[in-house]
Amino acid sequence: MAKINLLPWREAFRADKKKDFISLTVVVLVVAVFSSFGWDRVVNNQIESQHSRNQLLKTEIAKLDKQVAEIQELKKRRQDLLDRMQVIQELQGNRPEIVKIYDEFVKAVPDGVYFTKMIRKDNLISLVGYAESNNRVSALMRQLDASYKFTEPNLTKVQDNEVLGEDGSQFEMRVKIVKTPVGPVLTDSAEGGA
Repeated sequence: MAKINLLPWREAFRADKKKDFISLTVVVLVVAVFSSFGWDRVVNNQIESQHSRNQLLKTEIAKLDKQVAEIQELKKRRQDLLDRMQVIQELQGNRPEIVKIYDEFVKAVPDGVYFTKMIRKDNLISLVGYAESNNRVSALMRQLDASYKFTEPNLTKVQDNEVLGEDGSQFEMRVKIVKTPVGPVLTDSAEGGA
C-alpha cells in the first residue's frame, strides 16, 4: 500500500528554506562587515605607512637642502678666495711693472726731450713735456712704438715753445702700456671640476 503524507510539508519546507536564507544572509552580512573592517584597516595601515615615508622623505630633503646651501656657501667662499688669489697674483706680477715702464722710458726718450708731467690711468699714460725740436718728438714716438712695453703712441698737441731753444716745442701725447700676462690662477677646470 502507498504511503500518503497528509502533513503540511510545504510550510515546513518553506520554514526550513526561510531559516536557511536568514542564516546565510546573517553569515554573508557578518563576513561583509569583517571584510570591510579588515579592508579599512589595511587601507589605513597603507596610508599611515605612506605618511611615514613622506615624512621621512621630507626630513631627508630638508637635510639635503641644508647640505646644498652649505655647498653653495662653500663654492661662494672658494670663488672669493680664487678672486683674492687672482688679485694678489696680479699685484705680485705687476710689482716690477712700474720699474719696467720707467726703464723703457729711459731707453725710448731721445736726448733733448723732457717730461714735465706723467699721468697713468689703467693702461694709458698721458705725457706732457718739452722737446728741442719736432724731430725729437717724432723720434720719441717711433722709439715708444718700437718698445715692447708701449704701443699706439698718439700725439695730441704740439705747440711752439722756446724753453729749450728757438726750435723748441711743448707736446702732449698718450701711449698705451702693453700688459704682460700674469701666471695662471686655479680654476674649476684646472682642478678637475670639483
